[in-house]
Amino acid sequence: MADPKIIIDNVSRTYRTGSVAVPALKGVSFTVADGEYIAIMGRSGSGKSTLMNVLGCLDHDYEGRYTLDGVRVDGMSRRQLADIRNRMIGFVFQQFNLLPRTSAVENVELPLLYDRSGRKRKKPRVRAMEALERVGLGERSHHQTTQLSGGEQQRVAIARALVNEPSILLADEPTGNLDTKTSFEVMALFRELNEQGMTIVIVTHETDIALHALRVIEVRDGLIRTDRPVEGARSSLEGIVAQAGAPRQAPR
Repeated sequence: MADPKIIIDNVSRTYRTGSVAVPALKGVSFTVADGEYIAIMGRSGSGKSTLMNVLGCLDHDYEGRYTLDGVRVDGMSRRQLADIRNRMIGFVFQQFNLLPRTSAVENVELPLLYDRSGRKRKKPRVRAMEALERVGLGERSHHQTTQLSGGEQQRVAIARALVNEPSILLADEPTGNLDTKTSFEVMALFRELNEQGMTIVIVTHETDIALHALRVIEVRDGLIRTDRPVEGARSSLEGIVAQAGAPRQAPR
């Protein structure tokens, strides 16, 4: 059996303000298999965003062990963590974080400016176009972000997360700024990416969004309260999109 993609072992994180210590995570442990699709749920202040920062190698001031794709990353330097993020992890946030007055394809190209892997790859513009086509936005590639709908902007953000070909996609409240119909379209896209083999972790406080994943981890007061598979999670992708009342836009 292959090793898990992610191993979180007894991880704790405490924030300090002067002499006041505020524990955000209290010894959490879980694993994520390669190709798994999980949702981390919790209310504001539950510790779910702190956990996402640990998973994304954005926070290194924690205790415990974190093994990513067979490599211990706890204790790595900031530079080493930045390299891990660039090579292995794609990020999608609630705020799209796109540059205004800049085309979709130019926004998707941005991560390629930091690619120091030395791997021989296609030209940045070609890779960016392929990423946009993968999320169904090839025909909108030269539109400025201000000319795109909220759902289209989030798709651009997803394409940007995919352009470096990461093996893990981390999404923090990815539907928080979207209406219901568009939220379901984005979640259908995540399901297709997962079916193509990508490991996906989303953080959300919305139950209906979490139930699109295959497994839900509930975080409360810095602890994992429940960790369960989603009943009926293998329902068809067409059924998910039908809930949005929208035609399927399948990534290639």
